Amino acid sequence: MNELTPYDDTYFMKRALQEAEAAYEKGEVPIGAIVVINNQIIARAHNLTETLNDVTAHAEMQAITAAANFLGGKYLSNCTLYVTLEPCQMCAGALFWSQISTIIYGARDSQRGCIALDTKLHPKTTLRGGILAEETSQLLKRFFVEKRNLN
Repeated sequence: MNELTPYDDTYFMKRALQEAEAAYEKGEVPIGAIVVINNQIIARAHNLTETLNDVTAHAEMQAITAAANFLGGKYLSNCTLYVTLEPCQMCAGALFWSQISTIIYGARDSQRGCIALDTKLHPKTTLRGGILAEETSQLLKRFFVEKRNLN
């Protein structure tokens, strides 16, 4: 990527983090996701499981649907998903079927993430992590500390 372009992994993860902050403001687990193709954001999403009363309404699932609608097809080849937390097994499965090219996550989920659970991704999908991991992790920690203090 050209050094002069502002469109790098950090730039796009900051956009995903904005989505996570929107989830936080709604009382949702603060996870955000965006889908990018050719340096253009085509989908923005965050967790809506509480709002929709739907356990499948994770940020990634919302982003997959929005991106597919934008593209007019179910496959997300040549697309990159930026998500603030490593995808869970359910989301990784959906991403497998979407044939997304790249998944870039912020923080690892050492207990429920697709890596720990050895979830298979599409053979053509690249998975990378650690982009703004500290920032994404801190937002999640703050959310759960506040939730525990309210109960």
